Amino acid sequence: MTTIHSLDSIPQEVLEHIAYYTATVNFLGPPSALVPLLSTNRRIYAALALDRNPHIWARIFSYKFDLAAARTTPLAIAQELKKRCMVLRRLRAKTDTLAPIWELSSGHSRQLSELLWTAYLMMLENDGRNERQLREYARMDGWLRTYLLGENGASLVRSTVKRDEWPVGNDERISLALWLFWMLLRPEEYMMDEAAFHSANSVLKLIALGAHHYSLCTPSWVNFHPSLNPKDGSVLTHYGMPLRLAPPAPASPAILAYLTLVNQLSVAWDTISYMKPPDPTLPAVLGATSTEWEAEWSRALAGVRVRAGQLGRVLGGLFTYTEFTAYAALLSGASPAVLERSLVAQHPQLWKLREHHLYYEDEDGPAGTRGSDPLVPGSPLLAYLPVGAEVHEGPNGLEVRTPGRAPVVYETWSRIPEKQRGERRLCDVIITGEGHSAWGQFSLLGRVRPCDGFLCLSKNYVDGDRGRWLYRSYLVGNEHGNLSGRWRDTLSPAEVLGYEGCFMMSRRR
Repeated sequence: MTTIHSLDSIPQEVLEHIAYYTATVNFLGPPSALVPLLSTNRRIYAALALDRNPHIWARIFSYKFDLAAARTTPLAIAQELKKRCMVLRRLRAKTDTLAPIWELSSGHSRQLSELLWTAYLMMLENDGRNERQLREYARMDGWLRTYLLGENGASLVRSTVKRDEWPVGNDERISLALWLFWMLLRPEEYMMDEAAFHSANSVLKLIALGAHHYSLCTPSWVNFHPSLNPKDGSVLTHYGMPLRLAPPAPASPAILAYLTLVNQLSVAWDTISYMKPPDPTLPAVLGATSTEWEAEWSRALAGVRVRAGQLGRVLGGLFTYTEFTAYAALLSGASPAVLERSLVAQHPQLWKLREHHLYYEDEDGPAGTRGSDPLVPGSPLLAYLPVGAEVHEGPNGLEVRTPGRAPVVYETWSRIPEKQRGERRLCDVIITGEGHSAWGQFSLLGRVRPCDGFLCLSKNYVDGDRGRWLYRSYLVGNEHGNLSGRWRDTLSPAEVLGYEGCFMMSRRR
């Protein structure tokens, strides 16, 4: 008897095993090896098509990408696989890196935004696989170098600076590209390439120090309880669900990347360095899980819950400043060439911070209810503390007294029993501390904005002849995060641009 062999006779489960093995022979890149199998005949295509058999595609996704941070259906995962494969191919081809982008359609601009948002969210959800796909297959390091730093890059940053004009401030695509640049940064690659270093330094310096053009936070730091517009931001389909995402501000990653590269040089070409401070924690060498970026995820969704115990540490870092006359010229409308030519002095500093928490009682409203704040919001120039506030730090906590109100007692986080941490609803956070730099010893006192975790600290020198300065920052990253932000004078009104510089602080290791 003659036996007829046909692919149509292969059982469904065996066919799925074949498909999975074919798709996962190579980890990097889209499962291109599946195309010949799907093209064999209609029966095999119908058995394995994404819309008819999303489970096999979800399995392939879990092999190639990180899935721990997602909670969704197999069909949504399969659709996400299709989208990410298109993004990876587009990145690898460098389709969007070169100008002139303004001659392209608005549809292409939206496509570029979606590409950058997808890559950014992949890094926020990275547990190892996502970064490998972006770095090793899509070669995103090179993509970003061309897009942001190239003379003819599609971001138009370098070409605009070459015309001695300021690049567009707070552009969504540039902001996302800067965040990806920081997350994927390997400083040694720029130390070995002088031209690449000069290009990176030129772009990052303008955005890090150009406080009058490039925002540190959104919404404005002036308001402790800012109004949030739920209609702001971009809509992106993520795992089959439409998400409205607020673009991150560009300053934080630019400051971290700029100071990291400058700090890597033994003698920086445009800086005065008095003592080499510790390097920041680099995401590219961190090996962190997706939990490292929970605060960035929350900020993208326009709402963050301040994580407990993240700031009560010893931190080392540096602050920078430019000549006052040069900065005054910038505030008066000077071109970027003034900042490019300016000397940037660096001073290392050491902070020792303590974190104090106020919790809601059971009968109180939900966390963030404005009318229930025991401590009223104060002036931003006073680090959000009320005028006349007196702070008394004792062994059991922090007592805050304000005129006409009952004392408010905060618990010092390090003294809270570990089993009780995270069980109660956090209402408010105050930070106290002290430190020293080449300018002398100082005290630190400030408050954390509840809507996005934005930290404002008042820095008061003990000798009293150095004035009072305001340090504003985000903690970028959680367990291994860095404080990245700007200081400014407290003599200029909060709504007016003042004398500013940038700083970063990292946990002492």
